[in-house]
Amino acid sequence: MSSIIPALNFAPELLLKAQGIRVVFFDVDGVLTDGGLHFTEAGETIKRFHTLDGHGLKLLQRVGIVPAVITGRDSKPLRLRLAALGIDHVHYGTEDKQPAARQTLNDLGLEWSQAAAMGDDWPDLALMRSCALACAPLNAHCEVKAVAHYVTGVGGGYGAVREVCDLLLIASGHYVSLLAETVP
Repeated sequence: MSSIIPALNFAPELLLKAQGIRVVFFDVDGVLTDGGLHFTEAGETIKRFHTLDGHGLKLLQRVGIVPAVITGRDSKPLRLRLAALGIDHVHYGTEDKQPAARQTLNDLGLEWSQAAAMGDDWPDLALMRSCALACAPLNAHCEVKAVAHYVTGVGGGYGAVREVCDLLLIASGHYVSLLAETVP
């Protein structure tokens, strides 16, 4: 078996900040999706999700880092996608995200110091400021990027969530072993 040297790396200061994260709160529109709202003629919402993000969320779960979703919206496509990914901690139709996050932390027996958040707009700011690690996709509002410890290289819905998942996998020491499982 050959030794695996990952191509991906992050700044040491960022990795230190990401160590010990056990739960990550994600917004949906603009983070897990590109932020566009697509409607059918019948008025149904259509969502587009990226498979890179989905695989990253599954990898987090494998190593014991809990992905949680807090979103101001609710839709059947969103519920189907999150169910397919096995994400159990979800708050739909939630404008004030901090109390929902606090409830999830209490349910998991965790503290704010063990939490990260990824958001793209003003409703995410209070939650991002409460967490030990705040992340934003490239397409986030400037005020959100200003408080983020990490801004991804791509926009929401285009693999931004996967970047954050990879950051956490590297910081937790699991990235190389997970990568090695895929290489013969």
